[in-house]
Amino acid sequence: MRTRGFTLLEMLTTVTVLLILASAVVPMAKNGVRRQKELELRRSLREVRLAIDSYKTQVDQQKIKAPPLENNGYPESLEILVEGAPMMGKTLKMRFLRRIPVDPFLGKAEWGLRSIADEPDSTSWGGGNVFDLYSMAPGTGMNGIPYREW
Repeated sequence: MRTRGFTLLEMLTTVTVLLILASAVVPMAKNGVRRQKELELRRSLREVRLAIDSYKTQVDQQKIKAPPLENNGYPESLEILVEGAPMMGKTLKMRFLRRIPVDPFLGKAEWGLRSIADEPDSTSWGGGNVFDLYSMAPGTGMNGIPYREW
């Protein structure tokens, strides 16, 4: 009488095939997580940059109270975009962001800032106004560009 079951060779072959497949899936999963963080970083940078541009447009159209002249119409900090700027002739404030987004690679809402007087590749904020921001995360994106240059 013949018993049913798997031989040791069949079991080893199955385990080997599964290990090969698993070794191919793990790097793809890691790249998927990294890609997701990079997408979130792009969204966050775009969101804040659009808020800065919107603030500048509202100042230029004289719809909100202008910051000091040396700011050239740009906000003094990112917090002003969240707290809101006083509207002209009204007691209301115009808000541009609900919150300062979190840098997905750092896990906190800390960004490198640039003022209009800073060099484009500057890594220190000259203060006074916020013209642009960048990620302070170390490393390079999958596109080969360092996160600080995004």
